[in-house]
Amino acid sequence: MLDGGMGRRKKEKTKRPPFGMPKEIVLLATPDGWRHSVLTVEGGMLCGRLTDVPINADPHEARTAAAIMVTGLARDFHETDVEVTWDPPQEPWSWTGQVTPATGDTTVLSDSRG
Repeated sequence: MLDGGMGRRKKEKTKRPPFGMPKEIVLLATPDGWRHSVLTVEGGMLCGRLTDVPINADPHEARTAAAIMVTGLARDFHETDVEVTWDPPQEPWSWTGQVTPATGDTTVLSDSRG
């Protein structure tokens, strides 16, 4: 017998990724190793060290490893393919890379938190 109330479906919560979509990466050569900061579209930041890259590694090797890390994070957590394009260095120990959707990817990076 119905009690007059409508049954409601439980809303499924969509779990947000642990961090936002990457939009930029900064790579620094330090005496302790290669450090990175990934800036997100939503305004967040993820910082750390490239643990698989030796301290004395060539900058090209470190940039390649950092780009692989960022593309893997975007693919694993946001199901989006991205590319990293490195800007010309302003200092010999610092590089900035722009993260953009890979060619042919229809995903649009936006500043909305949807």
